[in-house]
Amino acid sequence: MSTLRARAAHLDATDPLAACRDEFLPAEGLVAYLDGNSLGRPLRATAQRIEHLVRHDWGTRLIRSWDEQWMELPLRLGDRIGQVCLGAAPGQTVVGDSTTVMLYKLLRAAVAAAGPQRPQVVLDTENFPTDRYVAEGIAAETGAQLVWLEPDPAKGVTPDLVAGALTERTGVVLLSHVAYKSAWVADLPAITALAHDAGALVLWDLCHSVGVLPSDLDAHEVDLAVGCSYKFLGGGPGAPAFGYVAARHQERLRQPIQGWMGHAEPFVMGPGYRPGAGMRAFVSGTPSVLAMAGIEDTVDLIERVGPDRVRAKASSLGRFVIESVDETLATRGVRVVSPREDTRRGAHVTIGHPRSREVTRELWAQDIIPDFREPDGIRLGLSPLSTSYTEVAEALEAIGDQLARG
Repeated sequence: MSTLRARAAHLDATDPLAACRDEFLPAEGLVAYLDGNSLGRPLRATAQRIEHLVRHDWGTRLIRSWDEQWMELPLRLGDRIGQVCLGAAPGQTVVGDSTTVMLYKLLRAAVAAAGPQRPQVVLDTENFPTDRYVAEGIAAETGAQLVWLEPDPAKGVTPDLVAGALTERTGVVLLSHVAYKSAWVADLPAITALAHDAGALVLWDLCHSVGVLPSDLDAHEVDLAVGCSYKFLGGGPGAPAFGYVAARHQERLRQPIQGWMGHAEPFVMGPGYRPGAGMRAFVSGTPSVLAMAGIEDTVDLIERVGPDRVRAKASSLGRFVIESVDETLATRGVRVVSPREDTRRGAHVTIGHPRSREVTRELWAQDIIPDFREPDGIRLGLSPLSTSYTEVAEALEAIGDQLARG
């Protein structure tokens, strides 16, 4: 056994979350799955839940299930995510749309609330494409002005960078808590406070932090947030996003996609729209019950294990990757792109090499699954509940083998 694998075996043997891996469905032939930050693995309990939903809730109860449970599901499930993962009191989180649609709804509402005296939206060039594209579309339809931050791609947005862009015309600040390429963790409390001091609202994208990194939205007085559920929340392909709107803003923010289920009295089917109370007003059309079914079991598991222990495992996996790259791959030209400090790094590590695209393709052929990120990054997703140190060691040794044959 190599030194790297021996270290990994020891870490797996002493991992307090090791038993969690047995709760996931086995993937036949898989050597290493390091792309859980794009699509998390399914739990055994989730497979059972979906089968029960199809056979009983849908197959037997049929339309009655809407009255019995589904009508309130977006709000009830939102509260569960808020309680366990967001540090959010009940009545502030809802589930139901794609990340793109939810982001549009909240950003559009925030821009309208900021008004013509504060037309500027501060955002960064390294953010995920959806965030940038949605903001561009809203600017085109409203006349909002986009103020672009240009952070170091290997790091991310800092408070100093944000402070330099804030003016009396800033209406909204739109940023990601964890950078999707580098894994840089933004200083959410400090940046939120800076925006508030300037009189602006803050909308945080939590897609790469929810489920692995506490955000404590209420404690830090965050205004708005969105996040997906198919990564670390295990919702499955196409699972919907959540939206968070602080209670203090809910009456004055008006989301733009007014649908029947967000109406105060949806079954009256009246001639005009009247928004429902609280987060009901941020629901639009009929949500996909099947798409929401996969989320709750992972949220339950996170609560049972404890979010702090999930975060600790993510940090430990990241340290293992960085130390191993320094010891075994640096001499082959591999560099660590992600932050080395645990507090500044999310639950993935990106490494760089000129042959990364080719190496990633070859790894997939060996049932080792990371993902490639432009221009030359291999992103190693480290889902704490389902990823073993041995998987990581297998992947790093395979990368070394590919480069040695270069």
